[in-house]
Amino acid sequence: MAVGRRRDRHRIVADILNYATRGRKKTHIMYQAKLAYGQLSEYLPLLVEKGFLEGLNIKQGKHTTVIYKTTRKGIEFINRLESLNKLWDSREPAM
Repeated sequence: MAVGRRRDRHRIVADILNYATRGRKKTHIMYQAKLAYGQLSEYLPLLVEKGFLEGLNIKQGKHTTVIYKTTRKGIEFINRLESLNKLWDSREPAM
């Protein structure tokens, strides 16, 4: 990504999904995806609702923590977006 260039919504979603493939806490996703808390609070429920992420309740002693993990549908989104980006960035001449 070029310096000073803002990420579009799809790139932000892909970043979140990439970081959550092994299951991550909300704060870890926030820091790794370089998002503000408000932004993350907007994206996580939407991605869960759409089936791209799942929230798993993990019991740790007396506390329960929510871990977000990318679903198969989320992996498919990442793969398709990468394919589109490759197509967009290709230097092949138009027909």
